[in-house]
Amino acid sequence: MLEVRNITGGYAPDQPVIRDVSLTVNAHEIVGLIGMNGAGKSTILKHVLGLLEPFAGEILLEGGSLSTDPLKFRSKISYIPEQPRLYEELTLDEHLELTKLVYRLEESAYRERKQRLLDVFRLADKVDEFPNTFSKGMQQKVMILCAFVAAPDLLVVDEPFVGLDPLAIQALLELLIEMKREGHAILLSTHILATAERYCDSFVMVNKGQVALNGTVEQMRAQAGLAGVTLEEMFAHVVSGGLT
Repeated sequence: MLEVRNITGGYAPDQPVIRDVSLTVNAHEIVGLIGMNGAGKSTILKHVLGLLEPFAGEILLEGGSLSTDPLKFRSKISYIPEQPRLYEELTLDEHLELTKLVYRLEESAYRERKQRLLDVFRLADKVDEFPNTFSKGMQQKVMILCAFVAAPDLLVVDEPFVGLDPLAIQALLELLIEMKREGHAILLSTHILATAERYCDSFVMVNKGQVALNGTVEQMRAQAGLAGVTLEEMFAHVVSGGLT
C-alpha cells in the first residue's frame, strides 16, 4: 500500500531533519510510528501527506507517486492531525459535507457512515453547531469523523488520543481495528506505547531523524539484542543511547 523508500528530507537541504528513512504500511495493517519529540515523526508524516517534498528517495502509494498524479495520490489518504484544524465559518455538518465533496463520496454510503460516526462519538445533536466553539476533545472528534467518513485507502493519524475522553478513545481504537480488518492501511504516530503495543502490528522507531528499529516487537527485540523486554523498555533503551 504505502512505501517510503530511503527518503531524506526536512525544510532545508543543507540541514535535513530525517535521513534515509524507509517504511512500509500494508493493507490490513496498523504501523506505529514512535519516537521522542523532535525525532522526526511529524516530518515523516508531512512527507507522506505530500506537504513536504523529499530531497532524496521516493514515496509510493499503491505504486503511484505524488509527482506523477497528485490528485489520485491525495484522494487515497485522510489525516487526523494532533491539533484540530477547523473552518470557523462551517458547522459540523458542513465540515462533513465538504469532506464528501472533496473525496467525491457516493451519497448513500456517505450518509450511512456519517450517521454511524455521529452516533458513536455522541455528536448527533451538534451537527448544526460550529466546531470552533467546541472543547479541544470535541474538536478532535470532528477531525476523526471527517477522516473516517472519507474511508481512505491510507489513514495517517498523528497523536489522536490527546484530549479524548475514555469512551472516545475506545471508540477510535475499535474503528481503527475495523478499518484494518476491511483492508485499509493505517500509519499511527503516538506516544502512548502501551496502547500501541496492544493494537499495532509492527513499528517504526525513529531516533534523531533515522530509523533505529523496525518490525514487530519480537523483530525489534532481536535487532536491539533485548530479549523479553516491552516496547516501552526498548524505546527507553534506544533514546538513552543504548542503540546507535
